[in-house]
Amino acid sequence: MRILIATNAFKHSLNANDVSKAIKNGFERSQLNCICESFPIGDGGDGTGELIIKHCGGIEVSGEVVDPLMRKIQANYGLIDNRKTAVIEMASASGIRLLKKEELNPLEASTFGTGLLIKSALNQGVNKIILAVGGSATVDGGCGILAALGVTFLNEKGDKIGFLPKDLINLVNIDITNLDARIFDCEIVILSDVKNPLLGENSSAKVFGPQKGATVEDVEFLEKVLVNFAEVIHRQFGKSTGNLEYGGAAGGVSAGLASLLNAKLVNGIDAFLSLTGFDEALKRNDIVITGEGSLDSQTMQGKGPFGIAERAKALNIPVIGLAGRVPLEDAEALKSHFEVVFVIGNEPTELKNAIENTAENLTRTAEQIANLLAISYKR
Repeated sequence: MRILIATNAFKHSLNANDVSKAIKNGFERSQLNCICESFPIGDGGDGTGELIIKHCGGIEVSGEVVDPLMRKIQANYGLIDNRKTAVIEMASASGIRLLKKEELNPLEASTFGTGLLIKSALNQGVNKIILAVGGSATVDGGCGILAALGVTFLNEKGDKIGFLPKDLINLVNIDITNLDARIFDCEIVILSDVKNPLLGENSSAKVFGPQKGATVEDVEFLEKVLVNFAEVIHRQFGKSTGNLEYGGAAGGVSAGLASLLNAKLVNGIDAFLSLTGFDEALKRNDIVITGEGSLDSQTMQGKGPFGIAERAKALNIPVIGLAGRVPLEDAEALKSHFEVVFVIGNEPTELKNAIENTAENLTRTAEQIANLLAISYKR
């Protein structure tokens, strides 16, 4: 029996590679006679860029940039397709993982460092940039990126203002005179794992702002900043960004870059699977194991395991889902794509302990699943 292990990261616990290893360990110590193939996945979230580079046999490039608070750091990106495509992960320069909890403050956090990575990629002569935007610490509409590429932001007096959200509340005009012209000869594709719009009840500020350290007052302020940003864009460039699908990803980076740099916004997992040749791996296996920290209604909105299940279903290959959490109520949507879903926890425990024991729980659960399959296989 051939088993394809195609799992997402388990947030706050294990990256996708380590999740795959833990599950593979369980299958290999079971009674099932099987061959396991690991194909860790990313859907635009933290770690996606690194996985694309690995699957595509790319090379890494390192350079000095700045973190969300403008402190100098080293960050990497990758080159694939004979060095003509750059794969950039926002989290490497503008990620929440780069800040201490007490440093989180989206009013003063910037995507400027990601813009420097894009500029470095342009210096490499690429004609395509793939940007995975998950895990950011920012809600700046991509203005930091735009500033790094030469865009200037002006107030009502025509004076230059800063590109941080606390400054952008005074934005009246966007000057693209000095925007790096090379960007328009480069295709930009943004991979996102969330469909949230820039504005409204499900906006980037309201849904993701609190995760990045925003208080209730901060969320209201950030929403006003993004509303103003969208209005300026519409007035100057005639583009509507407020309700753009995926536009709210990474604090509005998707909306900002789609409007000013003609970036293409796509579902992260679909793009990832197509880029990395996943379908070929799928065809040579009998069963797929997938999962992430939580399998729920959000999963079915286009997260990694959903993308895996969609493609497996098309080939009539059964899918088993693993998660740290599933809804208490029966989820018909999950049933439609997963033959069975297992929660990996073995006993009631606090979240902290569950996260610390993720690897052990995955291995044990995988071993039990494999033993069940062995019983069926013998019959």
